[in-house]
Amino acid sequence: MEALRTNTRISLSNILVTTDFSAVSKTALPYAAALAGQYGAKMVIAHALSPEPPLGIPADPLPVEDDPAWLEAEERLAVFALGNSPRVSPARLLLERGEVWSVISHIIQKEKIDLVVTGTHGRQGLRKLMMGSEAEKIYRRATCPVLTVGPQVPPLSCPNWTIKTILFPTDGSEASLKALPYALSLAEENQANLILLRLMPLAPADYREPDESSVLESLWALVPAEAEDWCKPEFVAGIELPAEGILGLAKEREVDLIVMGVRKSTGSALSEHRPWPVASQVVAQAECPVLTVRG
Repeated sequence: MEALRTNTRISLSNILVTTDFSAVSKTALPYAAALAGQYGAKMVIAHALSPEPPLGIPADPLPVEDDPAWLEAEERLAVFALGNSPRVSPARLLLERGEVWSVISHIIQKEKIDLVVTGTHGRQGLRKLMMGSEAEKIYRRATCPVLTVGPQVPPLSCPNWTIKTILFPTDGSEASLKALPYALSLAEENQANLILLRLMPLAPADYREPDESSVLESLWALVPAEAEDWCKPEFVAGIELPAEGILGLAKEREVDLIVMGVRKSTGSALSEHRPWPVASQVVAQAECPVLTVRG
């Protein structure tokens, strides 16, 4: 692993919140509002209306003022925003018709989005394989970081999101290390504890993994020398299945945020819908928000 000697402070100017009006979307919005307040960012709240017209509607698109589905979604979007983000008034409410990723991708580019915040229902196994995951499409394709709030994440109990402990898991790959500057910056911004975790996979007896001391040394080399002035870095190594190890440590240490790198989409539907990627399991089961950065 290449040592990181200086830390880059991130800035957030425009935050996009996606919503399908579900409970997980309602939980996600206050986390976005808290970050917007902390960074002085503008919020955009967007909903993608199904591109398929309801039965009985003519093939030619209706004018917006005559489209009952559009008018209902417009009203629900306004109620959603006003009822769930008391701290920060959204800069814009956007309603577009189309496939979710197509709509989100267009908004990211048009509005110069720095962070996407989305809720996920946390489908796993066969159900995810059959139905896919819109959240996973977003965080594996988006050019900006994505904060995902899963079904196990509790609603914020107060307007401020206090980030006391951040977990940064890495396998040492280039993709995973793309997220490190965000973990360091957020730790500095919040004066938070930062746990760097490297889990060595279970392997056959004749396969030799690096010893724990060398792994800990490589983790230490990732952190700027001055980091102890603004956060409390901690280094953890172990042998465990990645998702289980990340989730177990996050629960044990009552982590407030997991920051991790993810590999970008290969464009294959199967690769995005398969139930076993580590990030997919972590996002679905974590009891805190997960910030992913595409490698």
